[in-house]
Amino acid sequence: MTQEKIRTVSRVIQGLQTRDGAGVVLYRSLGQSPEARLDPFLMLDEFGSERPDEYIAGFPPHPHRGFQTVTYMLEGHMLHEDHLGHRGHLRSGGVQWMNAGRGIIHSEMPQQEAGRMRGFQLWLNLPAKEKMSEPFYQDLEADAVPEYRDEAGLHLKLIAGTLSCATGLRGPIEGVSTEPIFCDVALTKGTIFRELLPAGHAVFVYVYEGALRFPAARSDAYRKVEARQGAVLEMGDVLECQADGQDTNFLVLAAKPIHEPVVQHGPFVMNTEAEIRQAIRDYREGRLAVGAAAAR
Repeated sequence: MTQEKIRTVSRVIQGLQTRDGAGVVLYRSLGQSPEARLDPFLMLDEFGSERPDEYIAGFPPHPHRGFQTVTYMLEGHMLHEDHLGHRGHLRSGGVQWMNAGRGIIHSEMPQQEAGRMRGFQLWLNLPAKEKMSEPFYQDLEADAVPEYRDEAGLHLKLIAGTLSCATGLRGPIEGVSTEPIFCDVALTKGTIFRELLPAGHAVFVYVYEGALRFPAARSDAYRKVEARQGAVLEMGDVLECQADGQDTNFLVLAAKPIHEPVVQHGPFVMNTEAEIRQAIRDYREGRLAVGAAAAR
């Protein structure tokens, strides 16, 4: 019988404060540089503030081509609209999974003038054969995201994929070729999270509250990852971590790598420079997003 291999931390990416959109303050871990990617994940932003001047200007109309965006709201209310008339309200606990495919021009604007707005946006790459696919959306209210709790101090919300620790639970996002797992995990102080993940999947764990301990190469050692840090894990079978000294919240992102060239120019992610130049021309000449986006 083959012994399971626990995934250790290969590197830690510190989230860096930046501004995007019309001045929204956020912390970018994945995607802060071309070297800070993890195939097929292109970018992960955490936004969160109680100060309206740090989020109120939102993300006015902008284009995308060649990948998917996943917006997960912890708190607050945003309105998504695109040039084809699609409207989706993102409220606390809700998710929007958008396939930009061949092209979308959309906006994401706050629907509140005060209070806290907090959440994440993930960019997930598409393989070459899907980059010019039809755009579509999956909009989920909070009650459509399944949850699991146990008596040991684990609470998770499963957006995509399946987990063995939550038998029978399946994330509502399906049919994505990279077979992603996306879950939001909360652990009480000292609780251990242990999960068998597909051996070929890349895994990124982002801590947004508290701190985690991960096993290290030596049996008596561990690696600590704190809030606004993300851990890129080595290949293996098992994700194992423990809430270190306090209640801890984190995202688990896992997906099958694409193993294709990535050429990015702002909101366009393709495989070649020629495809990027074509995307820019299509946008300038009004051809980027032709056709109707579908809601699933």
